[in-house]
Amino acid sequence: MKAQKRRLSVAAVFVLCIAGFTKADLAKQVDAIIGKALAQKVKFSIHIVKADSGKTVYDHDARELMIPASNMKLMVSATALEYLGPDYVYKTRVGLCGNRLVVIGSGDPLLGDERTDEKYGREPGWVFKDIIHALNCKGVDTIEDIIVDSSIFDNDRVHPNWPAKDLNKWYACEVSGLNYNDNCVVLTAKNIEGKVAVFVEPPTSFLTIVNEVEPTSTGTSVLGSNRNLTVNKLTVFGRCKDTAGPIDVAIERPAAFFGFLLAERLAGAGIDAKGQLIEKALGDDGDFVLLTEFSTKIEDCMARCNKNSLSLAAEALLKTVAACADSEGKDGSWQKGRERIAEYLSGLGIDESQFYLDDGCGLSRQNELTAYAITTVLSDIYHGKNWEFYRNTLAVGGVDGTIAEHFQDQKYEGRIRGKTGYINGVRSLSGVCHTDGGDYLFSILANNAYNLHRATINKIAEAIIDSHATEKQ
Repeated sequence: MKAQKRRLSVAAVFVLCIAGFTKADLAKQVDAIIGKALAQKVKFSIHIVKADSGKTVYDHDARELMIPASNMKLMVSATALEYLGPDYVYKTRVGLCGNRLVVIGSGDPLLGDERTDEKYGREPGWVFKDIIHALNCKGVDTIEDIIVDSSIFDNDRVHPNWPAKDLNKWYACEVSGLNYNDNCVVLTAKNIEGKVAVFVEPPTSFLTIVNEVEPTSTGTSVLGSNRNLTVNKLTVFGRCKDTAGPIDVAIERPAAFFGFLLAERLAGAGIDAKGQLIEKALGDDGDFVLLTEFSTKIEDCMARCNKNSLSLAAEALLKTVAACADSEGKDGSWQKGRERIAEYLSGLGIDESQFYLDDGCGLSRQNELTAYAITTVLSDIYHGKNWEFYRNTLAVGGVDGTIAEHFQDQKYEGRIRGKTGYINGVRSLSGVCHTDGGDYLFSILANNAYNLHRATINKIAEAIIDSHATEKQ
């Protein structure tokens, strides 16, 4: 018996030595990976922890504030999961008040979202076809006004700290209580016998297009667009040999965009819309009779937020959390959303010196987080009942999302799940590594990283896998 105990003790010491060696080995690897970048004045905040115990296995300025870029989306999605829960569903309602057609937005960021519609086998424009079908079933062939109610969110649709030059880009689209098609249109140019035509998808006269695309018979086709002082007037420029584009362009006044598209589709189906398009809260304007509603699961929103880095999904989740804290469930705002995130972080024991919150998507350079704050949030979810749910919303290395083209080597594929981040001078990656020695949570934030390649950060995640590859032996 004593001999057996001695053997067990020796084995235990051996395991401890291996674990210690692994930790030291990982630290050396990470230090070597970031060494050249540090010499080039890149700043890092890095924290790696053993998921089950929460013990730190690597720390490089883990409590130093950094601009997180899209890693901010992790804070928003975690807060949404905490306050809304995994069963939350967005429901956009369409009905009649007398002979007025009313659309009440829920803040759903994925209504008409192409990727979500593809996932569920829905054809483009299905929303309008459903509304037309519901009206036909009621025998309605004439309506008066179309009312679009986006009052679940406030009317501040553009964040003040987003770069003005980016406001017509898909990743900086306006945020409304009624969103459609990611609040964008797709522009394509075609050279037809020496003349260039610009096409808009979905087709609509909601926009005014100024076509300055030049036809060419040589070279590469390029397409761009600029906004004008007139709302939803776009100047489209570039050169077109055969086809140029497509490009995604953000529109202004998303709720009106949806209402305008609806009016056009009704007219095309022979339903006469005689009145006006009105943007307002429905209030007590009459009895609302539901015709149809459109539902989106929070799981889909969080996946588009975390896997694909859809900014609209992040901002809608932030404002939804804010609206749900309001007694009337309205006027979701960035300010109230920030307060709710701060409340959640503080509840985890994260000091206020570890974060500064501005927007939800990370486009604002006013956001600041530490790697420690991010791993603390991930750890909280890891030890809760919703870890698998949350983990499944993260991009999977070598498989899907923003890291589908990374970690494709067999020993890494499918074993790294995370959220990337990128704005000018900022690179980030945070998530979980599934190693032979168990799960490790990590956060890597790099600032002043103008010449830092994504591969440098990826190597740190790969090192976590590599340094534990022998622990089963």
